[in-house]
Amino acid sequence: MNFADRLIAAVRAKQTPVLVGLDPRAESLPAGMLTAKDIVSTAKAYEVFCRGVIDVVAPLVPAVKPQAAFFEQLGPAGCVALGEVVRYAASKGLLVIMDGKRNDIGTTAQAYAEAYLGPGDLSPWGADALTVSPYLGEDSITPFLQTSKDHGAGIFVLVKTSNPGGGRFQDLVADDLPLYRHVAQYVEQLSAATLGENGYGIVGAVAGATYPQQLAELRAAMPHTWLLIPGYGAQGGTAADCAAAFDERGLGAVVNNSRGIIFAHQRDAYREKFGSARWQGAVEAATREMIDQLAAATSAGKLRS
Repeated sequence: MNFADRLIAAVRAKQTPVLVGLDPRAESLPAGMLTAKDIVSTAKAYEVFCRGVIDVVAPLVPAVKPQAAFFEQLGPAGCVALGEVVRYAASKGLLVIMDGKRNDIGTTAQAYAEAYLGPGDLSPWGADALTVSPYLGEDSITPFLQTSKDHGAGIFVLVKTSNPGGGRFQDLVADDLPLYRHVAQYVEQLSAATLGENGYGIVGAVAGATYPQQLAELRAAMPHTWLLIPGYGAQGGTAADCAAAFDERGLGAVVNNSRGIIFAHQRDAYREKFGSARWQGAVEAATREMIDQLAAATSAGKLRS
Protein backbone atom coordinates (compact mmCIF):
# COMPACT_ATOMS: atom_id res chain seq x y z
CA MET A 1 0.00 0.00 0.00
CA ASN A 2 1.05 3.58 -0.65
CA PHE A 3 2.97 4.77 2.43
CA ALA A 4 0.87 7.92 2.80
CA ASP A 5 -2.29 5.82 2.90
CA ARG A 6 -0.71 3.48 5.47
CA LEU A 7 0.21 6.48 7.62
CA ILE A 8 -3.29 7.91 7.34
CA ALA A 9 -4.81 4.55 8.29
CA ALA A 10 -2.55 4.36 11.36
CA VAL A 11 -3.32 7.94 12.44
CA ARG A 12 -7.03 7.36 12.06
CA ALA A 13 -6.89 4.06 13.93
CA LYS A 14 -5.20 5.68 16.94
CA GLN A 15 -7.11 8.96 16.49
CA THR A 16 -3.98 11.04 17.02
CA PRO A 17 -0.95 12.35 15.08
CA VAL A 18 1.48 11.91 18.00
CA LEU A 19 4.84 10.45 17.01
CA VAL A 20 7.07 9.19 19.82
CA GLY A 21 10.81 9.63 19.32
CA LEU A 22 13.07 6.89 20.65
CA ASP A 23 16.23 8.77 21.68
CA PRO A 24 17.82 6.69 24.48
CA ARG A 25 20.57 8.35 26.52
CA ALA A 26 22.51 6.56 29.24
CA GLU A 27 22.40 9.45 31.70
CA SER A 28 18.60 9.71 31.48
CA LEU A 29 17.59 6.06 31.79
CA PRO A 30 15.48 5.11 34.82
CA ALA A 31 17.51 4.21 37.90
CA GLY A 32 18.77 0.65 37.92
CA MET A 33 18.25 -0.02 34.21
CA LEU A 34 21.92 0.47 33.29
CA THR A 35 23.76 -2.16 35.31
CA ALA A 36 27.22 -1.51 33.83
CA LYS A 37 28.78 1.28 31.78
CA ASP A 38 30.43 -0.78 29.04
CA ILE A 39 29.14 -0.49 25.49
CA VAL A 40 27.45 -3.89 25.31
CA SER A 41 25.56 -3.32 28.57
CA THR A 42 24.51 0.14 27.48
CA ALA A 43 23.24 -1.16 24.13
CA LYS A 44 21.20 -3.84 25.89
CA ALA A 45 19.79 -1.24 28.29
CA TYR A 46 18.76 0.92 25.32
CA GLU A 47 16.94 -2.02 23.79
CA VAL A 48 15.18 -2.91 27.04
CA PHE A 49 14.24 0.72 27.64
CA CYS A 50 12.87 1.27 24.12
CA ARG A 51 10.90 -1.97 24.28
CA GLY A 52 9.40 -0.69 27.52
CA VAL A 53 8.44 2.59 25.89
CA ILE A 54 6.93 0.74 22.93
CA ASP A 55 4.84 -1.46 25.23
CA VAL A 56 3.26 1.68 26.67
CA VAL A 57 2.74 3.77 23.54
CA ALA A 58 1.78 1.09 20.99
CA PRO A 59 -1.93 1.20 21.94
CA LEU A 60 -1.91 5.02 21.91
CA VAL A 61 0.03 6.33 18.89
CA PRO A 62 0.49 5.40 15.22
CA ALA A 63 4.28 5.50 14.92
CA VAL A 64 7.66 5.77 16.58
CA LYS A 65 10.85 7.47 15.37
CA PRO A 66 14.12 5.85 16.48
CA GLN A 67 17.06 8.25 16.35
CA ALA A 68 19.79 6.13 14.78
CA ALA A 69 22.63 8.27 16.14
CA PHE A 70 22.14 7.25 19.77
CA PHE A 71 22.42 3.60 18.80
CA GLU A 72 25.24 4.04 16.29
CA GLN A 73 27.19 5.86 19.01
CA LEU A 74 27.62 2.44 20.62
CA GLY A 75 29.00 0.79 17.51
CA PRO A 76 27.97 -2.72 16.41
CA ALA A 77 26.23 -3.52 19.70
CA GLY A 78 24.12 -0.40 19.36
CA CYS A 79 23.19 -1.24 15.78
CA VAL A 80 22.04 -4.69 16.86
CA ALA A 81 19.92 -3.06 19.56
CA LEU A 82 18.42 -0.65 17.01
CA GLY A 83 17.49 -3.53 14.74
CA GLU A 84 15.75 -5.30 17.61
CA VAL A 85 13.88 -2.12 18.56
CA VAL A 86 12.64 -1.62 14.99
CA ARG A 87 11.42 -5.21 14.75
CA TYR A 88 9.76 -5.02 18.14
CA ALA A 89 7.93 -1.80 17.24
CA ALA A 90 6.69 -3.37 14.00
CA SER A 91 5.51 -6.46 15.89
CA LYS A 92 3.36 -4.16 18.04
CA GLY A 93 1.69 -2.67 14.97
CA LEU A 94 3.59 0.63 14.94
CA LEU A 95 4.94 2.35 11.86
CA VAL A 96 8.67 3.05 12.17
CA ILE A 97 10.18 6.27 10.84
CA MET A 98 13.96 5.94 11.02
CA ASP A 99 15.62 9.25 11.83
CA GLY A 100 18.91 8.86 10.02
CA LYS A 101 19.04 12.00 7.83
CA ARG A 102 20.85 10.02 5.15
CA ASN A 103 22.03 11.41 1.84
CA ASP A 104 24.51 10.66 -0.91
CA ILE A 105 24.58 10.23 -4.68
CA GLY A 106 24.41 7.37 -7.14
CA THR A 107 24.99 3.85 -5.95
CA THR A 108 25.77 5.04 -2.42
CA ALA A 109 22.35 6.66 -2.09
CA GLN A 110 20.82 3.51 -3.52
CA ALA A 111 22.61 1.45 -0.90
CA TYR A 112 21.27 3.65 1.90
CA ALA A 113 17.78 3.39 0.45
CA GLU A 114 17.86 -0.39 0.14
CA ALA A 115 19.28 -0.70 3.65
CA TYR A 116 16.48 1.22 5.38
CA LEU A 117 13.37 1.50 3.25
CA GLY A 118 10.75 -1.20 3.40
CA PRO A 119 8.86 -2.82 6.27
CA GLY A 120 9.43 -6.39 7.34
CA ASP A 121 11.71 -8.34 5.02
CA LEU A 122 11.66 -5.67 2.31
CA SER A 123 14.81 -4.09 3.76
CA PRO A 124 17.46 -5.15 6.30
CA TRP A 125 16.47 -2.42 8.78
CA GLY A 126 12.75 -2.78 8.11
CA ALA A 127 11.78 0.89 8.42
CA ASP A 128 8.57 2.26 6.94
CA ALA A 129 10.18 5.64 6.29
CA LEU A 130 13.49 7.47 6.56
CA THR A 131 14.52 11.09 7.06
CA VAL A 132 16.64 12.36 4.16
CA SER A 133 18.75 15.46 3.56
CA PRO A 134 18.18 17.14 0.17
CA TYR A 135 21.31 19.24 -0.14
CA LEU A 136 23.19 17.08 -2.62
CA GLY A 137 20.47 17.72 -5.16
CA GLU A 138 17.85 15.85 -7.16
CA ASP A 139 20.03 12.85 -8.03
CA SER A 140 20.55 12.23 -4.31
CA ILE A 141 16.77 11.95 -3.73
CA THR A 142 15.83 9.80 -6.72
CA PRO A 143 17.19 6.48 -5.34
CA PHE A 144 15.31 6.96 -2.07
CA LEU A 145 12.13 7.82 -3.97
CA GLN A 146 12.30 4.84 -6.30
CA THR A 147 13.02 2.39 -3.48
CA SER A 148 10.12 3.85 -1.51
CA LYS A 149 7.83 3.24 -4.47
CA ASP A 150 9.06 -0.32 -4.84
CA HIS A 151 8.84 -1.18 -1.14
CA GLY A 152 5.73 0.66 0.01
CA ALA A 153 7.85 3.05 2.07
CA GLY A 154 8.23 6.81 2.39
CA ILE A 155 10.80 9.52 3.00
CA PHE A 156 10.72 12.78 4.95
CA VAL A 157 12.98 15.41 3.41
CA LEU A 158 14.53 18.11 5.61
CA VAL A 159 12.88 21.38 4.62
CA LYS A 160 12.73 23.74 7.63
CA THR A 161 14.40 22.13 10.62
CA SER A 162 13.67 22.96 14.27
CA ASN A 163 17.20 23.84 15.41
CA PRO A 164 18.20 27.49 16.03
CA GLY A 165 21.02 27.39 13.49
CA GLY A 166 18.97 25.98 10.64
CA GLY A 167 18.27 29.40 9.17
CA ARG A 168 21.93 30.04 8.36
CA PHE A 169 21.49 28.20 5.08
CA GLN A 170 17.78 27.34 4.89
CA ASP A 171 16.74 31.01 5.00
CA LEU A 172 19.16 32.23 2.31
CA VAL A 173 17.21 33.90 -0.50
CA ALA A 174 17.53 32.94 -4.15
CA ASP A 175 15.11 34.03 -6.90
CA ASP A 176 13.03 35.89 -4.31
CA LEU A 177 12.43 32.77 -2.17
CA PRO A 178 14.34 31.37 0.80
CA LEU A 179 16.15 28.11 0.14
CA TYR A 180 13.72 26.10 2.25
CA ARG A 181 10.88 27.19 -0.06
CA HIS A 182 12.79 25.93 -3.09
CA VAL A 183 13.24 22.59 -1.35
CA ALA A 184 9.55 22.64 -0.45
CA GLN A 185 8.56 23.16 -4.08
CA TYR A 186 10.60 20.17 -5.14
CA VAL A 187 9.21 17.98 -2.37
CA GLU A 188 5.65 18.99 -3.24
CA GLN A 189 6.26 18.02 -6.87
CA LEU A 190 7.40 14.57 -5.77
CA SER A 191 4.45 14.22 -3.42
CA ALA A 192 1.94 15.24 -6.07
CA ALA A 193 3.42 12.63 -8.41
CA THR A 194 3.04 9.80 -5.87
CA LEU A 195 -0.46 10.38 -4.52
CA GLY A 196 -2.34 7.73 -2.63
CA GLU A 197 -6.08 7.42 -2.29
CA ASN A 198 -6.29 10.13 0.37
CA GLY A 199 -4.57 12.97 -1.45
CA TYR A 200 -1.06 12.74 -0.02
CA GLY A 201 2.17 11.47 -1.57
CA ILE A 202 4.93 9.26 -0.20
CA VAL A 203 7.45 12.12 0.07
CA GLY A 204 7.04 14.13 3.27
CA ALA A 205 8.79 17.15 4.71
CA VAL A 206 10.43 17.84 8.06
CA ALA A 207 9.26 21.24 9.34
CA GLY A 208 9.80 22.34 12.93
CA ALA A 209 7.18 23.45 15.44
CA THR A 210 9.71 26.05 16.60
CA TYR A 211 8.93 28.10 13.46
CA PRO A 212 5.11 28.22 13.42
CA GLN A 213 4.85 31.00 10.82
CA GLN A 214 6.98 29.05 8.37
CA LEU A 215 5.08 25.88 9.25
CA ALA A 216 1.82 27.55 8.20
CA GLU A 217 3.51 28.85 5.06
CA LEU A 218 4.73 25.36 4.16
CA ARG A 219 1.34 23.76 4.73
CA ALA A 220 -0.15 26.16 2.20
CA ALA A 221 2.68 25.60 -0.26
CA MET A 222 2.68 21.79 0.10
CA PRO A 223 -0.95 20.60 0.02
CA HIS A 224 -0.03 17.00 -0.94
CA THR A 225 2.86 16.60 1.49
CA TRP A 226 2.86 14.99 4.93
CA LEU A 227 4.74 17.08 7.47
CA LEU A 228 6.90 15.56 10.19
CA ILE A 229 7.10 18.16 12.96
CA PRO A 230 10.00 18.06 15.43
CA GLY A 231 10.57 20.62 18.17
CA TYR A 232 7.53 19.88 20.33
CA GLY A 233 8.00 19.95 24.08
CA ALA A 234 11.63 20.15 25.16
CA GLN A 235 12.57 22.47 22.26
CA GLY A 236 9.69 24.82 23.03
CA GLY A 237 7.08 23.97 20.40
CA THR A 238 3.45 23.79 21.53
CA ALA A 239 0.22 22.30 20.22
CA ALA A 240 -0.92 25.76 19.14
CA ASP A 241 2.30 26.18 17.15
CA CYS A 242 1.41 23.04 15.18
CA ALA A 243 -2.19 23.95 14.40
CA ALA A 244 -1.61 25.29 10.90
CA ALA A 245 0.15 22.10 9.81
CA PHE A 246 -3.05 20.04 9.66
CA ASP A 247 -5.73 19.92 6.99
CA GLU A 248 -9.41 20.21 7.74
CA ARG A 249 -9.63 16.44 8.40
CA GLY A 250 -6.96 16.55 11.09
CA LEU A 251 -4.51 14.86 8.72
CA GLY A 252 -1.31 15.90 6.99
CA ALA A 253 1.10 16.02 9.93
CA VAL A 254 2.67 13.91 12.65
CA VAL A 255 4.16 15.68 15.66
CA ASN A 256 7.23 14.22 17.31
CA ASN A 257 8.02 14.30 21.01
CA SER A 258 11.08 12.45 22.26
CA ARG A 259 12.52 13.54 25.61
CA GLY A 260 9.23 14.96 26.87
CA ILE A 261 7.66 11.50 26.66
CA ILE A 262 10.33 8.85 27.06
CA PHE A 263 12.01 10.64 29.98
CA ALA A 264 8.81 12.05 31.45
CA HIS A 265 9.69 10.57 34.84
CA GLN A 266 12.30 13.36 35.14
CA ARG A 267 9.88 16.20 34.38
CA ASP A 268 8.62 18.31 37.26
CA ALA A 269 5.03 17.44 36.42
CA TYR A 270 5.64 13.71 36.86
CA ARG A 271 8.75 13.28 39.01
CA GLU A 272 7.02 13.14 42.37
CA LYS A 273 4.08 11.02 41.24
CA PHE A 274 6.01 8.45 39.22
CA GLY A 275 9.80 8.76 39.50
CA SER A 276 12.13 6.06 38.16
CA ALA A 277 10.21 3.25 39.86
CA ARG A 278 7.12 3.92 37.74
CA TRP A 279 8.74 5.45 34.69
CA GLN A 280 6.36 3.70 32.30
CA GLY A 281 3.43 5.33 34.07
CA ALA A 282 5.04 8.69 33.39
CA VAL A 283 5.48 7.77 29.70
CA GLU A 284 1.79 6.92 29.44
CA ALA A 285 0.70 10.08 31.25
CA ALA A 286 2.89 12.31 29.08
CA THR A 287 1.69 10.62 25.89
CA ARG A 288 -1.96 11.04 26.83
CA GLU A 289 -1.29 14.66 27.78
CA MET A 290 0.16 15.39 24.35
CA ILE A 291 -2.68 13.57 22.60
CA ASP A 292 -5.18 15.73 24.46
CA GLN A 293 -3.25 18.94 23.83
CA LEU A 294 -3.13 18.37 20.07
CA ALA A 295 -6.77 17.36 19.98
CA ALA A 296 -7.76 20.56 21.79
CA ALA A 297 -5.57 22.99 19.86
CA THR A 298 -5.62 21.60 16.30
CA SER A 299 -7.99 19.99 13.82
CA ALA A 300 -6.52 16.63 14.90
CA GLY A 301 -9.37 16.67 17.41
CA LYS A 302 -11.63 15.67 14.51
CA LEU A 303 -9.93 12.29 14.45
CA ARG A 304 -11.86 11.43 17.60
CA SER A 305 -15.27 11.97 16.07
